[in-house]
Amino acid sequence: MPGPRGLAVAGGSGPGVSGVLEQGAAEVTPALPESFSPALGDWTDASTLEPAPDDTRASRRRSRWLRQYQGGLLAADLLTAWLAVGIAYLLRFGMSGSPAPTVAVVAALPLAWVALVSLNHGYHPRLVGVGAAEFQRIFRAFLHLAALISFTSFVTHADLARGFVLVALPLALVLNLVARYAARKWLHAQRARGRALKSVLLVGDAEAITKFSMVLRRDQYAGLRVAGACVPSELVADSETIDALAEADVPLLGDVDSIVSAVRLSGADTVAVVSSGALGPEKLRWVSWQLEGSSTELVVSPGLTEVAGPRLHILPVAGLPLLHVDEPKFTGFRRVLKGAFDRSLAAFALVLLSPLFLVLALAVRLTSSGPALFRQIRVGRAGSTFVMLKFRSMYADAEERLASLREQSDHGDGVLFKMREDPRVTRVGKFLRKYSLDELPQLINVVRGTMSLVGPRPPLPLEVARYEDHVHRRLLVKPGLTGLWQISGRSDLSWDESVQLDLRYVENWSLSEDLFILWKTVRAVARGSGAY
Repeated sequence: MPGPRGLAVAGGSGPGVSGVLEQGAAEVTPALPESFSPALGDWTDASTLEPAPDDTRASRRRSRWLRQYQGGLLAADLLTAWLAVGIAYLLRFGMSGSPAPTVAVVAALPLAWVALVSLNHGYHPRLVGVGAAEFQRIFRAFLHLAALISFTSFVTHADLARGFVLVALPLALVLNLVARYAARKWLHAQRARGRALKSVLLVGDAEAITKFSMVLRRDQYAGLRVAGACVPSELVADSETIDALAEADVPLLGDVDSIVSAVRLSGADTVAVVSSGALGPEKLRWVSWQLEGSSTELVVSPGLTEVAGPRLHILPVAGLPLLHVDEPKFTGFRRVLKGAFDRSLAAFALVLLSPLFLVLALAVRLTSSGPALFRQIRVGRAGSTFVMLKFRSMYADAEERLASLREQSDHGDGVLFKMREDPRVTRVGKFLRKYSLDELPQLINVVRGTMSLVGPRPPLPLEVARYEDHVHRRLLVKPGLTGLWQISGRSDLSWDESVQLDLRYVENWSLSEDLFILWKTVRAVARGSGAY
């Protein structure tokens, strides 16, 4: 009998699907009990259920693309390491010879790099293609290789050329990260065309299933396609459930007792329990037993919203796997480090972009009456107010004309006011807004310490007055020049979507996440979509 399979707990119903935690299942009894097969209406041995031939072929095709992609990553890692070593060697030694220890390092370093990436699970199928964990594993391999070279040099008293090592290792890291990013973008493009996907069977009530399926369809880069759904027995014939799933284009394949046969018929790679009440602990254990020995994974949503993987830990207590949720960190050294990083980078950007500031200021002044800069009161951290700076993109009387235009807002939420064709926006202002150039003076706010480079959208006092209680958590951190809202749709987002993204950032912020958002912001701004 196969050993106990691993259970994974997936982050709740948030906007992404990349946070998956791996947990070893509880120890099971040696004898596998009988199992219920609704197709037979009896207790029977589920091991007799074989996948359909078409499903087996589909599973093999999915395994084939994954192996090919992993092989491509390994080749890219090896080639970038060889390239980094070759460039470092030429820069340090030219065409002349080098000491024997250095020659040995040149030969061994690329192989050691790939080996350490593998040891850090850099090719694990759950990590490649989505989330920041893949890049973190590459960085860990870099640190481990640096430590290994230092230790080996110390123990063997080898005379290594430090200049060569100091160039080769960072260059290998940069080239490898660039290659991995290029490979990921290629994979995302394939998934957008319906290729290189895994199929998932959703288990839960209709509301949870429809929400989760919407997330998967929106975040196609996650590589999951909904193959069908199973609902609790009391809902399988419910007309509202049937209509809701039909509207969401999710095939209803049966009740929770039909999971095993539904997996066999749909060829699903993953069973995702998206609402905790759909399966009791005994039924969940039974399902995990039936999936043993197959390539089908089991993931369970704990029902937590907007809490990412770094804050979640599985702790076994008295034989029970308990999900421990760390508190979000709003103070301490990381906060000080973020502030120093924000101000330093903003000050550098102000110096670098000063010629552009002058050109934009002149364009604003020469094309419409009024000052070049627009000043507006916004609400910052802990509810404090500050004056936010922007290049003026509207006519001088824009605030006076706002009341007459509120009914024409493209956001029907009553909180945000946005118009695709706002008559108050100047001709130059449309260009500034399309590429977010009007927001560049907010770098001054970042240097002053009233804003961050990355954070929630800076709200108006009128908006804050209409906040529901939970939305006030946006004010636990400084507002940002950019954020998840900027890279996820900008003005095309609804109020609820922008709040969801802001709360997600507040709950899970980190310096690595900030760097990722800054990188994505460049692309989002260059596209110029969703801004008006």
